[in-house]
Amino acid sequence: MEGIEQWKSEVEQFIQQGIEYIRQIPPVQLYSAAAVLVFTALFFILVSLFRRPKSNTVVLTGLSGSGKTILFYQLRDGSSHQGTVTSMEPNEGTCILHSEASKERKVKPVHIVDVPGHPRLRPKLDEFLPEAAGIVFVVDALEFLPNLRGVSEYLYDILTKASVVKKKVPVLICCNKTEKVTAHTKDFICKQLEKEIDKLRTSRSAVSDADVANDHTLGIPGKAFSFSQCTNKVSIGEASGLTSKIADVEQFIRDNVKP
Repeated sequence: MEGIEQWKSEVEQFIQQGIEYIRQIPPVQLYSAAAVLVFTALFFILVSLFRRPKSNTVVLTGLSGSGKTILFYQLRDGSSHQGTVTSMEPNEGTCILHSEASKERKVKPVHIVDVPGHPRLRPKLDEFLPEAAGIVFVVDALEFLPNLRGVSEYLYDILTKASVVKKKVPVLICCNKTEKVTAHTKDFICKQLEKEIDKLRTSRSAVSDADVANDHTLGIPGKAFSFSQCTNKVSIGEASGLTSKIADVEQFIRDNVKP
């Protein structure tokens, strides 16, 4: 008991000294210090209120027939839905990735958007890019060479969009349909895309319609183009929507949409 009484006495003495010290401070300084504390507190409160939460949106895009919609369903519920037809409207939904549905730990839902690849429907992509945490650009690894020009042009347009460059939105080039024996490897596809995009950036001058709209160019002048030169991270992976081999896509999503 004596120890407690002594502790109380010391606390009271400390408080009294604090009060005496405050009384010695000129009122102007005291009010100024209080105002600074109030404004600082208000500033941090406002920042926390208006800070935008990190996006959980992942956009699937690519040419028609590349297998985007099958990947969408595989990610959502683990089914290919016995194959799909070309989408004319975006498929979207917020869900726990199918591979994580049975995990006991808390997992952040992902908002997945499958944007149609038909040229006339591609403007819909611009509706989702501002909120994208990542872009999965799906390539048909089986029919890659016949579509090389079209794939490269579409990818070039995405990589030069201001909404992608300024926010440094990561892009995964997903080589789909790799279950086929005649499918091209991801390394081959990567090299061919780099060569074709190098030709595109040379042919598209800095004042072309594409660059005026996007205000960004790719690569380093005087050097052959490679994806490593992009301001945002561009990686390449493989998938097989029909056989549920989508580990590269799932890893990309979790790297950019944290649980």
